[in-house]
Amino acid sequence: MLRLLNLELQKLLLNKTSKILIGISYILPLFIILLSSFKIPFFGFFTLELGELGVFNFPMIWHLVTYFSAHFKLFFAIVVVSMIGNEYSNKTIKQNLIDGLSKKEFILSKFYTIIFFSLVSTLIIFLLSLCIGLYYSSYNELSIIFRETEFLIAYCIKLIGFFSLCLFFGMLAKRSAFALAFIFVLFLIEWILYLVLWKFSSEEMATNIQNFFPLKSMYKLIDIPFLRIAATKMPDNQEFIHDYAVHGHEIIIVIGWTALFILLSYRLLKKRDL
Repeated sequence: MLRLLNLELQKLLLNKTSKILIGISYILPLFIILLSSFKIPFFGFFTLELGELGVFNFPMIWHLVTYFSAHFKLFFAIVVVSMIGNEYSNKTIKQNLIDGLSKKEFILSKFYTIIFFSLVSTLIIFLLSLCIGLYYSSYNELSIIFRETEFLIAYCIKLIGFFSLCLFFGMLAKRSAFALAFIFVLFLIEWILYLVLWKFSSEEMATNIQNFFPLKSMYKLIDIPFLRIAATKMPDNQEFIHDYAVHGHEIIIVIGWTALFILLSYRLLKKRDL
């Protein structure tokens, strides 16, 4: 595993564009989150400090930070599809196989790289959230601090699942731009199917089925936290009552899609004439 991971990391770190995109995928969410923890004056009329609103309190901060950080996954998604596009355009995939790397090892090297960067991203988000939370949070009991850290697990699974989808589309299209276009097309297809299901059944049934779709199931892992934030200010308002927890069955669905995407990527490579 380490040999395959090291091989892939060398390829990425020797590519200037990949290094820039990887750096952006880590630095930009850190910058946004840190900026949100500062006092922001609005033309002298008022000063906004999110920390004073309680959004960085434990355990809510795990939910808030993982939700927003996940939106920056597109930058590393470009790296993932570029990994495959460069292999085909530079014909290094054929050379790797000639040098003794099996097709299974080739796919695993990409998958190990996805897992590695997802784990690194999760670790960074954990440390950043912990530091901001310790500074702003009104609670300092360990039981409260580490409550709901399952959002970090959901965040990591979400990244691995999405990047595995990018890997599959990269193998399918062989070109980075087409692979990203396929993701957008999949997004449209999911919503069209949802509207069709809604028309011929009910909204509840359509939503339940949609939650099994690839992109929707990944998104559903970490629900939008705005209503939860509002609920802390108006706890008696019934409109804000919602289940924000990370559920095991949602994680299993995404893991299932991840396994399928990796398997399909391998099958594509195995059958393709290089």
